[in-house]
Amino acid sequence: MSEGVEWALHSCVNLAWSGPDRAVSAARLAAWHDLPAAYLNKQLQALARAGIVTSTPGPRGGFRLARPLDAISLMDVVVAVEGAEDAFRCTEIRQQGPGAGAGTGAASGYPADCAIAHAMTRAELAWRRALAAQNLDEIRQQAERQAPEAPERLRAWLAKR
Repeated sequence: MSEGVEWALHSCVNLAWSGPDRAVSAARLAAWHDLPAAYLNKQLQALARAGIVTSTPGPRGGFRLARPLDAISLMDVVVAVEGAEDAFRCTEIRQQGPGAGAGTGAASGYPADCAIAHAMTRAELAWRRALAAQNLDEIRQQAERQAPEAPERLRAWLAKR
């Protein structure tokens, strides 16, 4: 998973902290964590395409959350940034080379699903379910317990423009 997922998740929490009436530019969001603005902008555009944030053009434009944090799962953000494709892709290498066919010499020597692909699919399904079950408001609450001053610090910093 790319670092863009982490950046997008933090950006969503930061947008919630900034307040619903403030659009925040990609450059300002990037500066808050000393990230490259152009790369963060790509992540924010992916979130916009997924309907997680909205984008307003212009000098006073920027990004806002499109829906409340409790309506955005971690999986929503992962899919927006990384895509919906499976993380593991079995290419059936057991059907190639001298080991093909489990000694039978036939590619059909493995009629059942690959045990590795099956295990990886089960693990990925569990991972996806766990991410889908946790929303960004739960993350915001935990972040505020860890750093209660963080929302106000961000708002004050954004107000300095």
